[in-house]
Amino acid sequence: MDCLCFFNSVSQVGGRSSCSSGKGRSHQGTVKYGFSLVKGKANHPMEDYHVAKFVHIQGHELGLFAIYDGHLGDSVPAYLQKHLFPNILKEDEFWTDPNRSISKAYERTDQAILSHNPDLGRGGSTAVTAILINGQKLWIANVGDSRAVLSKRGVAIQMTIDHEPNTERGSIEDRGGFVSNMPGDVARVNGQLAVSRAFGDKNLKTHLRSDPDVQNADVDSDTDILVLASDGLWKVMANQEAVDIARKTKDPQKAAKQLAAEALNRDSKDDISIIVVRFKG
Repeated sequence: MDCLCFFNSVSQVGGRSSCSSGKGRSHQGTVKYGFSLVKGKANHPMEDYHVAKFVHIQGHELGLFAIYDGHLGDSVPAYLQKHLFPNILKEDEFWTDPNRSISKAYERTDQAILSHNPDLGRGGSTAVTAILINGQKLWIANVGDSRAVLSKRGVAIQMTIDHEPNTERGSIEDRGGFVSNMPGDVARVNGQLAVSRAFGDKNLKTHLRSDPDVQNADVDSDTDILVLASDGLWKVMANQEAVDIARKTKDPQKAAKQLAAEALNRDSKDDISIIVVRFKG
């Protein structure tokens, strides 16, 4: 599937194509990235948003990568695309305590969404974010079931936790909610939402969490690929399969497109959004 290319590295928020892709590289050129976003087969408009870019701040080079998978509209993922990374980077402790700063910014951003206006927080979104600091350190966080998978010498390492209702049933029930398991359907919070943590979702918020799981990893000579993707990929593909496909292609944009095409081949019906980061070669 040929996709339109947006080389500004951030999806267009208004009137977006059903399919977009692009690529870029770090200032030194040692780290390259590519992305591909494909609208799913559902009748609603595309609800996935992404960020993929390098920026320079206080003498540091940061790679900023994110997938935001919206539901019940695209207003929350669009808000996250614009605000979540700036909120993380303006935390006073970011350079000394990234873990705490990322967690605080996730929570504060969710509060801003819920208090912004009555309409914004009605829908919701997952988030998986990766910050690459000076090409040497990765900080990865997530809320929901979008996922980050790191490859070291070709071995896939899942860096995030899928926040699914059955695995966090205790937390949901402690907050007065319930998990439904209807035959032929996925587990859902209060019979509605298929993730146990999300931004927004004002009507379910008392039973949902929005605090992220945060992980970090050193980028060393063994580190070759990072894949961020929405569940449109992970519902139909195992972590190791995704890494194997991504590693075969030196151009990360082509790799992201190939992963999206394979997800469609496997009849993924959801929006499919993929970022591939290649650390060398």
